[in-house]
Amino acid sequence: MTALRAAGLRIAFGEATPVKGITLSVARGECLAIVGESGAGKSLTARALLGLAPDGARVTADELTVDGVDARDLDERGWRRLRGARIALVSQDALVSLDPLRRIGAEVAEPLLIHDPRMPRPARHARVEALLTDVAMPEPGRRARQHPHELSGGLRQRALIASALAGDPAVLIADEPTTALDATVQARVLELLRSIADRGTAVVFVSHDFAAVRRVADRVAVMRDGEFVEEGATADVLDAPQHPYTRQLVAASRHVPRAPRAVDDADVAAADPVVVVDGVSKAFDRPAVQDVSFTLARGRTLGVVGESGSGKTTLARMIVGVERPDAGTVQVGGVPWSRREAAGLRRRVQLVHQNPLGAFDPRWSVGRSLREALAAGGVPRAARQARATALLAEVGLDAALARRRPAELSGGQRQRAAIARALAVDPDVLVLDEPVSALDPTVRERVLALLRRLQEERHLTMIFVSHDLDVVAAVADDVLVMQDGVVVEAGAVAEVFATPRHPFTRELLAAGR
Repeated sequence: MTALRAAGLRIAFGEATPVKGITLSVARGECLAIVGESGAGKSLTARALLGLAPDGARVTADELTVDGVDARDLDERGWRRLRGARIALVSQDALVSLDPLRRIGAEVAEPLLIHDPRMPRPARHARVEALLTDVAMPEPGRRARQHPHELSGGLRQRALIASALAGDPAVLIADEPTTALDATVQARVLELLRSIADRGTAVVFVSHDFAAVRRVADRVAVMRDGEFVEEGATADVLDAPQHPYTRQLVAASRHVPRAPRAVDDADVAAADPVVVVDGVSKAFDRPAVQDVSFTLARGRTLGVVGESGSGKTTLARMIVGVERPDAGTVQVGGVPWSRREAAGLRRRVQLVHQNPLGAFDPRWSVGRSLREALAAGGVPRAARQARATALLAEVGLDAALARRRPAELSGGQRQRAAIARALAVDPDVLVLDEPVSALDPTVRERVLALLRRLQEERHLTMIFVSHDLDVVAAVADDVLVMQDGVVVEAGAVAEVFATPRHPFTRELLAAGR
């Protein structure tokens, strides 16, 4: 039985038509994945299917049926009756979607209050606990009393899914629900979504992650410029793509481990270590990093992988100098952390954030942000404009983009601008914290190629923090695997990924496949 059908779905903003008459159908018990690059129209389509198109959008369709209801002419009141009860949304960022001031139980109960206000309170509490149990939430009674910030990313996503399922909808729209999750947590959430489909819900899974699509979807629709260019069974589309664009996306999603460097180059680099971390530890309410040591040579890339909460980002922040170790030492260029400021070397290590939109001042143009960074690096005022233009060119951005604010750039352009700003002070070391996790495959591939080129041209040393093992394999020479603040395995990336010794490493690799 078809739970969702749209035919000739068009979305227009004035003269622009970003979604150009697509047709889709999803049966109960089936998962349809919509894949494509940023700007293809995936999320816009998903929102239109929920009656949540942005202000100014004109949505028309030859047919739009949700669980047997013709939704073409519904007003907002009609859509509110539909949402939650017949169709529901799981979005990408659970921390934003969940009210930080409300307990998880209240969030899950809200659809019950809206669609069944006469349900007795004891029955509602029991239903909330049952929903949390259904999404494999550990200790559901205790978690229901907690606030969103007290849960890990994976548990927050489970709470969001439980809330979406509260009204027993026929259709579940999952818009990039696993993008920010590490490999093992992502695998569990995908397993949950697949089980939801198997229990009879129609699932629309919007994603740019082909590995995730392969795990969860029955069928795939490839979207480009507001149109579906290829559709079919998941195995057929991903293993034998017919359209050139699909072949390009699939190719960009596959990497092989980086080949070992030439022996002579490695010997030269080993004599000139740039980063020396010796026995560093850091605790907050519990130990975050415990007795971590490594040496990183000039021009090499170290990947740091592990689950959320494993200590990856805390380690990165100590290397940059944002956090001070409780024990142990961090040296860059032979200078300890404690003397780096006095020696004028703080700027020799630069951080590239996961979310450049949050890292830039939204009020400033990109050019102004670059000029500010150049000023911090001691570049004379008269030379800053030319240097800013040169930095943009170095990362493959047109000089005209300097006049734009961060919000006016695409995700890939913002990440390139963030890299340009980090390069402004001519650093020896770049620390990159999940720099491509939110980018679609082709944009991600271009940013990774940019990083490899910059490393060769500038002889940069890089520390690459990521939950995406495929990406780490493509860019890193060596890898640290962290679990609960401890390095459980380390070595050359090709060797560790080919013959992992620690059970946790094997679990991570299995979850990423």
